[in-house]
Amino acid sequence: MSTYAKAGVNIAEGNRAVALMRDAVQSTYTPAVLAGVGAFGGCFDLSKAVDSLSDAILVASTDGVGTKTLVAAAYNDYSSIGADLVNHCINDILVQGARPLFFLDYIAVDVLKAEQVATVVQSIAAACRAAGCAILGGETAEMPGVYRDNTFDVAGTIVGVVKRSALLPAGVVVGDAIVSLPSNGLHTNGFSLARRLVDRLGGYDATPDVLHGMTVGQALLAPHRCYVSEYTAMQQNGVPIHAMAHITGGGLYDNLPRILPDGCGAQIQRGSWRIPAIFDLLVEAGDISESDAFHAFNMGLGMLVVLPGDAVPAALDCISDARLVGTVVAGSGVTLV
Repeated sequence: MSTYAKAGVNIAEGNRAVALMRDAVQSTYTPAVLAGVGAFGGCFDLSKAVDSLSDAILVASTDGVGTKTLVAAAYNDYSSIGADLVNHCINDILVQGARPLFFLDYIAVDVLKAEQVATVVQSIAAACRAAGCAILGGETAEMPGVYRDNTFDVAGTIVGVVKRSALLPAGVVVGDAIVSLPSNGLHTNGFSLARRLVDRLGGYDATPDVLHGMTVGQALLAPHRCYVSEYTAMQQNGVPIHAMAHITGGGLYDNLPRILPDGCGAQIQRGSWRIPAIFDLLVEAGDISESDAFHAFNMGLGMLVVLPGDAVPAALDCISDARLVGTVVAGSGVTLV
């Protein structure tokens, strides 16, 4: 064993992890990718990805999945945490109308286990392939002393592109409708609160009747949904979109106002969408107020789309699980009615 390995960093295991993930990463490559796994920096030929550079706006975002990593470690299921990361980042630039071009990941662990890291990266690659997004680079860091036993963190940076004329939000007015694209569950927010309540639900392996055969762990790890296909369907069906809000940290109350112009607020109709059962369980277990619940969790509202009222039928027609949930009103903030 090398001196470095005795200090807690296993270079050979890191190289083995790279070998295990190489095919998954390369499967995301598009003709615009110029450098492969192992280069010091990734190269991307923008001219091969967009029609006109003069009208192209690059949109970038960096994020993580929070303490959902602790749930994955406790439940020993790393199969979707990478997709959570990618889809969260994609949705964050999608709200500006941007399509993803490439993604860079960062994984930090206490002790590097090649198969575990490869599983996370394979999940990242699967989500990138589904969205037509290349993995341009990444980093795996083994950091003994920084992370506790069997803990890890993942973060990612995404870069996308949108035509200047299609940049969102644009044109939001009083009277616009608000349509919800549902979430699969917690997605990547609210886990610090949820983890405190797991014991009250019977633990990660418990199977409450309302979860219809799923364990609590499975419900909490339900993958973060990506909304690129729904956005594409609306575009292809001529649905005019004025704005979109990704309901992440801060929930409904903090995220929806970010896309509304001055003088505009929103009314959201209670009961107009389905709230996944895991939220009902958490709210009851923690005796959480409605205000706190809608700040900590997405409560089933994954993405909100603002569009003209007369475009609602077309939107609902092309997205089967979309629901009309509210209206843009004069004022400010968000009100549940």
